[in-house]
Amino acid sequence: MSLPLVAIVGRPNVGKSTLFNRIAGRPLAIVEDTPGTTRDRVYADASWLEQEFTIVDTGGLEVHPSSSLLQQVKQQVELALAEADVILFLVDAKEGLNPADAEIAERLRAQKKPVLLVVNKADSPRQQMAAPEFYRLGLGDPIPVSAYHGQGTGDLLDVLLPLLPEATKDEAPGMKVAIVGRPNVGKSLLLNRILGEERAVVSELPGTTRDALDTRFEFEGQPILLIDTAGIRKRARVEAGVEHYGVLRSLRAIARADVVLLLIEGHQGIPAQDLHIVSYVLESCKGLVILVNKWDLVEKPDPLAYQAMVRNRLVFMPYAPILFVSALLGWGIEQVLPLARRMYQDRLRQLPPDQVTKVVNEAIALRPPPLRGRRFFRLNSVAQTGVNPPTFLLEMSRAALPASYVRYLESSLREAFGFITPLKLVLKAKSPKKGARGPVPSGKQA
Repeated sequence: MSLPLVAIVGRPNVGKSTLFNRIAGRPLAIVEDTPGTTRDRVYADASWLEQEFTIVDTGGLEVHPSSSLLQQVKQQVELALAEADVILFLVDAKEGLNPADAEIAERLRAQKKPVLLVVNKADSPRQQMAAPEFYRLGLGDPIPVSAYHGQGTGDLLDVLLPLLPEATKDEAPGMKVAIVGRPNVGKSLLLNRILGEERAVVSELPGTTRDALDTRFEFEGQPILLIDTAGIRKRARVEAGVEHYGVLRSLRAIARADVVLLLIEGHQGIPAQDLHIVSYVLESCKGLVILVNKWDLVEKPDPLAYQAMVRNRLVFMPYAPILFVSALLGWGIEQVLPLARRMYQDRLRQLPPDQVTKVVNEAIALRPPPLRGRRFFRLNSVAQTGVNPPTFLLEMSRAALPASYVRYLESSLREAFGFITPLKLVLKAKSPKKGARGPVPSGKQA
């Protein structure tokens, strides 16, 4: 599913990250008072009135950047604008109309995309009265909001929804596999090795691949869509808390995929930006295969020690398979698609209802959830409600459980049935019948 993309843009320190966090409903972007601060996480799936979309935070846009860092930030903002379906242009009610706002407005009009002019920091009636001066930007009616206090954000989203295109489904049949990783780790070379032809340009220069490349082919009679992506860019550290972005196309490729192949280099560890990608794979409930590439360049290779290092770094996804390969020499490449296919088939498994209930009951009996006051806990029913990813609905006497306990239940299901892919657990509160106690009988279906 490809969701509509909404980009938040504006000059530095107008409150873009605060609005991003408010719309996302959780604090994903770091909020600082320092102008020009960039963040790791710049994307999140959000919804309003049951309509889903992807919201993207961007760095402060300077039309005439004075440093290489600001030039790179500008390039990333322009990439977000190129990808966006709707643009939220944020200005500052406290500072009033700024000449830089006019320059940005001129750039946005050239995009020929829907633009909503959002006047942030309109915390008081006096500041809200300043909103009309922004009519001079020629971008329609200013929408006053206070992202910090949440005032007016609902009205903003009401105006936004009619502008969003419908989410599109990828109709390509069969398994969809995305190849992701930092620049120059060998993604395009891996693609060519898998296909046995020069489908993608291979270069020693980082960042050769600019767009996602979709390749459809058959593997042992099964259709596969292979997505090669632009590299996840290296972070540029300027001062504490100031970092660069990952490339949006790679993140959207992950959202489209069933299985993600993450390439890392054998002579290096797993840097923080790769961990962010893995966390996004986990949040999206996608399958993950770690490919340790350039293994032929490692002096005194020790697969067990390297695997232990990877497991130590990926403590939140310890079940992800690891393969040691060399895309240059072709080592281990024959294992990649069979493993990806096994994971895809894993994601399509439908389990017997009585066995699912038994496993969850046994897990709860072995380790009961923590009590909340005097309220007891009861599992009323459990059932698998979907596949790709395998999804389980648990109806209980209360829906609020610690995240650690939800992970425990997921781990119990994974270990019992041998899953190597993330599972999705949906909790729903349902009051038990009066006098009911104890676990659900193993033969009972939801």
